[in-house]
Amino acid sequence: MEDIIVKGAPAEYVCRARVLDSLEEKLLARNINKALILTGTKSWEALRPFFPALEKVETAFELYQGECSLAEIARVSDIVRALGAEAIIGAGGGKVLDIAKAVAHETGTALVLVPTLASNCAPWTPLSVIYTEEGTMTHYTVFPESVDLLLVEPKVLLGAPVPLLVAGIGDTIAKWYEADVQIIRFKNPQIALKIAHYTAKLCADEMFEYAEAAIGDAKKGRLSEAFVRVAETIIMVGGMVGGFGDKFGRTAGAHSIHNGMTIAPESHTALHGDKVAYGTLVQLLLEGKGAEAEKLKEFYKKVGLPASLKELGIPGKWIEEIANHATRDEETIHVLRTEPIEAAEVAAVMQGIEDSLIAR
Repeated sequence: MEDIIVKGAPAEYVCRARVLDSLEEKLLARNINKALILTGTKSWEALRPFFPALEKVETAFELYQGECSLAEIARVSDIVRALGAEAIIGAGGGKVLDIAKAVAHETGTALVLVPTLASNCAPWTPLSVIYTEEGTMTHYTVFPESVDLLLVEPKVLLGAPVPLLVAGIGDTIAKWYEADVQIIRFKNPQIALKIAHYTAKLCADEMFEYAEAAIGDAKKGRLSEAFVRVAETIIMVGGMVGGFGDKFGRTAGAHSIHNGMTIAPESHTALHGDKVAYGTLVQLLLEGKGAEAEKLKEFYKKVGLPASLKELGIPGKWIEEIANHATRDEETIHVLRTEPIEAAEVAAVMQGIEDSLIAR
């Protein structure tokens, strides 16, 4: 068996109210005197009331331009170099953070992340998902460096649109199904894989127990224990699965289906976690776990996750192309069993889900 490379956590992680008040102190402790803040219009609007005035650290602001693409990474890297920044501070959602991670790697600068959403584990993981300028996912890159500093202000996460929290729950539930199908095959897994398996199960357990309450509290703007548990599970526990499991803890069938869906223009308005949640159902059916898929669909109904292409707003005419894209040689859907997964089988499962809606 090949080596498992563990990148379990950022060098420092803090989640508490007013945590950003300590940002300058933490930057100076790392000998960072100049930084570029990469953010988005909505992200900065959410963060501004909590972001301190930095008196000793020189900062410049830059708005990201849409996608985490190679061109965008190169553009922001040039700005970091021209500024002579010692750090990049990614402040925003998953795409902003992924750009910041790639830029930090390209420029050799320190990486500070301040998420504005609890919609996936992007703040924790040392990887970036790369898209074309048009929004089609092409690949992801795993970096040799982990995040230097991750600061989470829970009140900012609470202020985010509730559908993004729901999507984060969908993305995090998938951690269990995508890790379990791979790790369960090892008779005596390495300790790192045991940690990944445990944390993947913890992802599912925490979501099943606290997700409904967290969503209810988020709708009321109430910073509760349930909300913080769910948010930290999405960001921290979800990130630990891949951090300790390496390729065996990152993606399997659910994310391949998500990647396949990016071929459809209508999918670009659907949230990442919503697409992954649907992909989890497809994966379970490909595994022959229909009963588990039905159980999961009941949970989806309770929390508002989509269980079909129709609910995602993606026309059925795309099924064949999605299946083809999801079963490319490099996709992780093929880890589901020893022989490759065929596009026709994936298309049949997807069509069956849509047909079951009509039959009801």
